Parts: sequence; structure tokens; C-alpha cells
Amino acid sequence: MTTEQPPATPGGLIRRTLHRQRRRLLGAIALITLWQVCEAAVPILIGVVIDRAIAAGDLERLVLWGVVLCVHFAVLSLAYRFGSRVGFRAFQEEGHLLRTEVSAHVLAPRGARLDRLPGDVLAVATGDAEGVAAVIRQITFTVAGIAGLVISAVVLATIDPLVAVVVLVGVPIVLVCTQVLAPRLAHRAHERQEAIGRATGLATDLVRGLRPLKGIGAERVAHGRYRVQSRDAMAASIGAARSEGVLYGLTSALSVGFLAVVALVAGRQAVEGDMTIGELVSVVGLAQFVAEPMGMIAYLVAQLARSRASARRLVDLFGAPPLVEVGERTSSGVASLVLDEVTDGTLRSVSLEVGPGETVAVVAEDPADAGALMHLLRGEAVPGAGRVLVGGAPLTELRIEEAQRMLVVAEHHVDLFEGTLRSNVDHASRLDDDRFATVMAASSATDLPDEPVTVNGTTLSGGQRQRLGLARALAADPSVLVLHDPTTAVDAVTEQRIAEGIDAVRRPDGATLVLTSSPALLARADRVVHLVGGRVAAVGTHTRLAEGEAYRTAVLR
Repeated sequence: MTTEQPPATPGGLIRRTLHRQRRRLLGAIALITLWQVCEAAVPILIGVVIDRAIAAGDLERLVLWGVVLCVHFAVLSLAYRFGSRVGFRAFQEEGHLLRTEVSAHVLAPRGARLDRLPGDVLAVATGDAEGVAAVIRQITFTVAGIAGLVISAVVLATIDPLVAVVVLVGVPIVLVCTQVLAPRLAHRAHERQEAIGRATGLATDLVRGLRPLKGIGAERVAHGRYRVQSRDAMAASIGAARSEGVLYGLTSALSVGFLAVVALVAGRQAVEGDMTIGELVSVVGLAQFVAEPMGMIAYLVAQLARSRASARRLVDLFGAPPLVEVGERTSSGVASLVLDEVTDGTLRSVSLEVGPGETVAVVAEDPADAGALMHLLRGEAVPGAGRVLVGGAPLTELRIEEAQRMLVVAEHHVDLFEGTLRSNVDHASRLDDDRFATVMAASSATDLPDEPVTVNGTTLSGGQRQRLGLARALAADPSVLVLHDPTTAVDAVTEQRIAEGIDAVRRPDGATLVLTSSPALLARADRVVHLVGGRVAAVGTHTRLAEGEAYRTAVLR
């Protein structure tokens, strides 16, 4: 996995791609250029055969030139075969490196603050990474096409200067006309990539949430949203295809006109006796050949526009700021969590403390308060006022390795991965069998089916996924553990077992903070903090706070 800092501009990313694959790129250019030169030489050789063998009626020369043509076509074929192989390998390797960079950026310890749906990120990591890597093939064939045009112009100048002037004037005119459309084509290509990425992201999001959508009967609404996004993607794709069609059509029309002019001039020269039959065949053949590299260059202009659009999306992703704020400090090593008059978002001067061996619960009447609290505990922002201390040090000033060692924040939403129950709970294989069994029992997950887990645990129920996520948090055994609504999808009996299991499995000197309204969890907490309107309304045991009507309403609703 590369640690190189990605370029900050689309052009820089494309230049780095070419530099990184420069050896294979040069090899591919040499072989593909040889193929293109051989293609240009075919009509020349045919003209020579006509003049020196067929017109002269020399059978021996005809056989000799036939052998030359066979060798020529063998070189032509092998040059294209191996040049394409070298270029394709460079393309595949660069695509892999770019996908690896995207994965490294998204999965970095500090994370990335992305405003894209997961499906859109996947589209960037696959389609856009390949789009940027494709510039290797584009450059290879562009250089080869230019070489073919130059060789053709030189040969035509040797045969007839007037025809060469027509070629040298006509080719730049065609190329300039195609370049005029390039900026608009690049803009259209970027719009298409963005629209397709949004549609892909929305589709992925809907598929992941299909079960809850069915539960609330929102399939039609979801289908309507996707239909609108899909139509936008279709419109953007049609617009880009229309621009490409205009480019290809203009190039074809100019190429045909160019060929007609060359054939007319050459034919007139042959009629006047200034050109042999073989030379006429060579000129007409070269004029026909020239249309191929011109069309190829026009096609590659369109492809380069796509690559720049993909490079822009990759650069935007690489430029996303880190999700987690970190520093260079270390903690005291004492398991403690302190919120010291913290103000952020909906929170208003919230103070609480969880010491070694303590379990503190927080009842937030407004879900926005719980969300703001989790936002701070994940280290994703510096509080507007006050401090969040872990082990005596501000959380956002800790080294990332220290913060991860000291603190685990288990979200309400659980992400599971394809594999086994054990690989989802103990991904690093650090637990022995006894400890693993203890953790599974503490999270009341011993009844989960011992079968492969699909991506995101789609074969498991909501309660099973929640218990598996809790087991994973308990298996980490951090100094400070934060749990957010760990039992909302289980029944009351299971909830009671989990409350007892958390107490049993947590380290004696560990600090545990639970955001919940579950009476079973609240009853086992050393203290309960009741948040109302972003402020601490009351602190005490569950039993004492339950004497107040406001607290009873919050936990029994």
C-alpha cells in the first residue's frame, strides 16, 4: 500500500500516472509506434511491388517482394501484439495502485471526511481509477498516430511535394477542429461521471436499507428518488455521448473530405504523367491510411477528456480532510473519561466523569444531544468550549495510536463484514477460545448461527447484528468503552442478560459510558446523567432519578 502523497490537481495526477509507469509506457510506445509505421509502409510496399515487379513482369522480383511483405506483416502483427500486452499491463497495474490509494485514504486511521455515499466512493475506486489509468493507452496510441502521420507526410513529400502540402495543411486543420471541442467534452464527461456516481451511491444505499424500507412501506418513495437520480445520470450520459458523436462525426467528415482532395490531386498528377501507377497506389493508400490515425487521435481526445474528469473526482476524494482530529500527546494510562463543561452543537456546558472501574449511563431526551456527544467522543471535532479528556489528555490532542488503544466508541449502527462470526468479533485473532466464549456470552450472542456472515450481515436479524457488534466492542477491551444504544433491537430478557454480561466482562479498572434509555442498563450503572435540552438536568442512580416524573417519562416512553 503506497504512502506517496497524491497530487492535488487532475493534471498532476495524470502526470504522476505517466511517470510512475514510464518504463512500460516507453516500451508500449516503441512497439505500437513500430506497428503504426509498418501500417503506413503497407501501401508504400504495394506501390513498389507494382512498379518494380508487376509492371516490369519480373517473376523473381515478385517472389522476393512477396517474401518482404510476409516478413513485414509478421513484424507488424508481433509489434501490435506485444505493444498492447505491455501497455495493458501498465494500465492494469496503475489502476490497482490507484484503487489501493483510494482504499488507504478512506481506511486510514484518521479516516476521511467524505460527502459521498458509499456507492459513489466505490465508483471512484473502480471506474474513475480505471479512467485515469486509461491515459497510458491514450498516450501510447496518440504518439503512434502522430508518428504514422509524420511518416506518411515524409513519403508523400518524396513522391509529390504538392500532395505533401495538401497533407501538411489538411492534418492540422482536422486536429485543430477536434481540439476546439475538447473543453466542452471534458465538462460533459465530468458531469456524466458525477451523475453516474450519485446514482450508484443511491442504489447501493437503497439496497443496503431494503429491509427497513420494506418495514415502513417506503419502497415507492425510494423507487421515485432513484428514478429521478437515474434520469439525471441518463441525461448527463446522453449529453456526453452527443458531444462525443459531434466530435467523431466532424472528424469523419473532415477525414473523408481530406481523402477526396488528396485522391483528386494525386489522380491529376498520374494522368499528366508526373506519377507512376505504383506511386498513385501508394499515395491513395497513404491518404486512406492517414484517415485512421486522425480518427484515432480524435477518439483519444474524447478518452482523455474522460480521464481528466475521472482524475478530478479522484483528486477531490484525496483532498477530503481527515475525519478525526489528532495530536502528538500521550495519555496518563489511567482509564478515565471526562467531559469538562463541553459546548458543541446542541450541547450546553455538559460535564460528566467516568473513572476507573465505573459505568456511567447517559439518558438524552433529544437524539441530537446524543449525536453531538458521539461526534465529540469519536474525536471528529474540537469542542466549541470545554474539553474532552481521555486518560487525562484532550482527546483531539492524543496520537491516533494512543486514542485507538485507549478508547473504543461503538456506534448504534453496526457494520459487519463478509467472513465468520469470529472474524467479525476478533478480526486480529487475539482472543483465545475461553475469552471469545466469554465475550459472546456477555453480549448474549451464543445462539447466533455458526455460518458464514454475508456483507453487512444481511442474513442476520437486526438484533443479531446488534449483539455481534456489541461482542466486537467488548472483545477490543479498551481502557474506555463508549456504547450507543447497544440493546434497542433485542427483547427485555436478552437486554437484562446483556446488562449483566457487560458488567461481568469489562476489565476491573475500565471506564464504561453507555448512551441508552434501557432500564436494565441504567439500573446497573454507577451513575446516570440525564440530559435535557443539551444540559445536565440531573445526576444520580437510576433508582433515585426514577422518582422524578420527567426521568420516568424519558426512560419508559
